[in-house]
Amino acid sequence: MNNKVIRNTVVYIVVVILSGWIGVLVDSVLTEQPKGDSLGMGIWLVTPMLAAIAITIFSKGDWNEIGFKPNFKGNIKWYLIAVLIFPVVTAIVLIIGVITKWIDLSTFDLKPFILIFSGTLLFNFIKNIFDGTPLFSYLTSQLVKLNFNDWKIYLTVGGLWGIWHAPYFLVFLPETDIQAVLPVSRATLFIVGTITMVCWAVMFIELFRVTKSIWPGVLLHMVEDSLVNPLIILGFISIAAGKEILVSPSLGIITSILYLLIGLGIRAYRRQANQTFS
Repeated sequence: MNNKVIRNTVVYIVVVILSGWIGVLVDSVLTEQPKGDSLGMGIWLVTPMLAAIAITIFSKGDWNEIGFKPNFKGNIKWYLIAVLIFPVVTAIVLIIGVITKWIDLSTFDLKPFILIFSGTLLFNFIKNIFDGTPLFSYLTSQLVKLNFNDWKIYLTVGGLWGIWHAPYFLVFLPETDIQAVLPVSRATLFIVGTITMVCWAVMFIELFRVTKSIWPGVLLHMVEDSLVNPLIILGFISIAAGKEILVSPSLGIITSILYLLIGLGIRAYRRQANQTFS
């Protein structure tokens, strides 16, 4: 049993790591493509989920390990929590930023922001069925079967999520977006992004483990992409130079600590619930 799980897990991790670089190779051949919306990016995005499905089919695995069932019964609160996490934490970070004068909200315009937020939700819902989701579900399920403890799962899944993003940070992401998010080199952004993703991964992993479904995590990520990214990239807020690493709503240290604490809070709930019903 363990040999099969180990084989599937190793194959899956290798495919995930290679997927983006295969996309980069495709884009190097097909050069006449829109920046930030290329075939290579599409290959990078969908391959991890397709690989999880393919391995499950060929190994006759358990589909619950991917978590396509919504499992609404008893989990509605987690769906609600998933929708609220990013707005609440973002509001806290913005308040901290305003109090310290590290964030300027003078250019914030509510009406166009709401239009952009609501107008991107459907696209981001579909996109985030793929972005990281099979790592939080399928890969986590395999690591649990291999008796990885929680901390090893967080580091493995979060680290792989970051490594999977390497082609995105180093090649795919437009330079203008990099300078808007964190004015550093691509390599530095990759390192900071990976550390951030390890912190965030705890939330996504624990939402999957507590609900046995991918959909709360998909909603969580959907709200993040529609809320946080426009705030920064489209200039609805401005952050004082040098303070981005502290209070950026996407990559700030304070922000990541808050999300890590939320993830650990969900973990504590899950462990307590397991003890109660054991």
